[in-house]
This record gives sequence, C-alpha cells and structure tokens, in this order.
Amino acid sequence: MKWITRERPKIDRLACPWLIKRFIDTEAEIIYVPFQEVLQKAEELNATPFDIAGVEYTHYEDLCTFDYFIKKHSIEDPAVLALAPIIRGADTDRHDQAPEAAGLWAISAGLAYNEPDDHKLLEKGMLLYDSLYSWAKYLQHVKHTQQPFENQLLDIFNKFLQHEKDSKKIPTWAKELKEIIQDQIDTNLNFSLKGLSETLQVHPAYLSREFSKYFDDLSFGDYIRKLRIDKAVQLLNSTSHSLTEIAYLTGFSDQSHFTRIFKKYTGKSPSAYKKSLPKK
Repeated sequence: MKWITRERPKIDRLACPWLIKRFIDTEAEIIYVPFQEVLQKAEELNATPFDIAGVEYTHYEDLCTFDYFIKKHSIEDPAVLALAPIIRGADTDRHDQAPEAAGLWAISAGLAYNEPDDHKLLEKGMLLYDSLYSWAKYLQHVKHTQQPFENQLLDIFNKFLQHEKDSKKIPTWAKELKEIIQDQIDTNLNFSLKGLSETLQVHPAYLSREFSKYFDDLSFGDYIRKLRIDKAVQLLNSTSHSLTEIAYLTGFSDQSHFTRIFKKYTGKSPSAYKKSLPKK
C-alpha cells in the first residue's frame, strides 16, 4: 500500500511511517511530495494521504496524526502507547505532555536540517523510532547513573577526600583512586578489589589490609555491601520500584541474596521494611 504526505518530515511524518511499517503494513511505500501536490498525487498514485488538513489521517483537536493511526488500527502495544504523548508533545509544541518531547523535537529538527533527502531522512527516522520504541519497551525505568557501583565509588572518593584533609601523608594508591573513579564513573563497572589492585599496581593483600584505614574501618567487600544496602533503603523510601528491580539496581545477582544481605544489615527483610514505611 502507498502512503503519501508533504515533504521535509520532522515528527509526525517520520513517526507515522515508522508505525505503518512496524505495525500496519510492513511493505508500505512512503511518498513525500510538495504540500500543494499531496492530494493530486494521492489520487494519481492510489496512495493514502496523511498528516495534512482535510484527510482522514490527520490531527483531531489536541491529538496528532500518530494518535489517529493508533486509534484507527486499534494498536494496543504498551510501548507504542507510551510513545504517543512524547510524539504528540513534540509535534504540537506541547513539551509539557512528556519530559522526552523536547528532546525528540530537538533531535528530529537536527536530523531534518542535516539531511536534505527525505527518503534518507526517513531511514534515519526509522532508526530513531526503533530506538525510542526499545527504550519505551525495555528501558523506561533505567537511569544512566543507576549502575550499582557508580554512586558507591563516588561515596568512596568523598570519604577519601575527608581522610585526605585529616591525614598528613596519604599513600599513592589512595591518591590515584580519585583519577580511577573519575575516569571510569561513566562506564559499566563490575568493580573488584583485584581490579583495583591491578589498576593501582598495589598488591591486593596490601590493599585489602590498608583499605579499612580510609573507609569506615570496613573491608572493601563489607564497605561495598553497606553502600548497596544504603542505596536499597534510599530506593525503598523514595521510589515505587519492585523489590526485584531494587535488587538489580543495587547490584545483587538475585532477590534472595539481596534479601539475605539486607536483613543482615537492617534487621528486617526488604518486604518487611517496605511494609513498615508510612503510607504516602
């Protein structure tokens, strides 16, 4: 089936073809022509026009053409429904409808500015909306800084700074810790004492023995576990994440391990702790 709309697409005229090809008509042909030619060419080519005034597939009240496609074709995919307010907000300059709307508009405007060929622009738009769909389906609740060790390493660094103020002589490995954290804080880390010792070129036995002097009189493992439980308590108090999600976000391999360690440090299981929180 052929679909036709006006040239130089940005939001709706990229999002709707993506929706058509992914959920309505995988063999669809998308045609872009100057605005004044859309209806004439639609008739000549037996194509369905969209996203122009006076046709079926268009804006209705506060809704955009993407919304109408969803309604018309009874699309119930939760990720697509999550995308709708983002696309609507970006397409109608109502960025208050979704926090991602302004970003989508900025990226789409930049794509259109950089790519003069509408069909090449559509190819890039398909990649953009495939990525946005994957985010909506799998990653909505994942934050860039939620890797379990990132905040823990920052905390270690801050405690190191305090010790630096209180001590006349700090070992070289402790000074180098600052650079390691700054260099690695934006990557996925599975940080270990062995990895630290190799990076710092300090024997792991020495590092293990000396670590407690600078970090709350705790071993590396105990210190990291304590920080993970502190983070879990914070998430329980401030988010609606499930216990499984919190276990993942704080770096535990499974929920049973999380429950066991949490109870060791707090005296309660995570579920009991959650139930004891005041109702919001």
